[in-house]
Amino acid sequence: MNVYDFDNTIYDGESGIDFFFFLMKKKPSLIKYIPKVTICFIKYKLHRITIQTAHDKYADAVEKAIRNFDNFQEEICKFWDRNMHKIKPNFAERIKDNDLILSASPEATIREVCERLNIKNYIGSKIDLETGKIHFICYRENKVSAFREMYPDTVIENFYTDSMNDKPLIDIANHAFLVKKNKILQLK
Repeated sequence: MNVYDFDNTIYDGESGIDFFFFLMKKKPSLIKYIPKVTICFIKYKLHRITIQTAHDKYADAVEKAIRNFDNFQEEICKFWDRNMHKIKPNFAERIKDNDLILSASPEATIREVCERLNIKNYIGSKIDLETGKIHFICYRENKVSAFREMYPDTVIENFYTDSMNDKPLIDIANHAFLVKKNKILQLK
């Protein structure tokens, strides 16, 4: 099986950040969450806090943002109506319907784009769209455990990612590739 990370690999950018700004245009009151989320994101990227600490610090912002909308799934569809152009064409053509998208992005947003790309296999972070509660963050080692749970006897033939944060998946793949914009570098 070929496995692909999503943000900055298939999608040109961070879909979660793009989605937040998309929502903020509709509900400008969400602007109040920018400082908290930005500081948390920077600290996380600088390895000053863990993903669990980041979750603990911004989960309430995610919950409140989701509860601001009557039909959050409809907002996801509208987001992809506007942002499908950010799917890198070389990956859209490369991915087969039996490949897997494995992402830290919310599964609800990944599901919508996978349906549009005719990809049936995807795993993402689990967020309840009614309450906004985050139940599972699909990141680093959690990606491996989610993969093993869903596909216990499956071998990752080729894995594509933009980040060494995916080292746990790189380690279990037969071949791994680092994606920077439209360039692909084989890691192993």
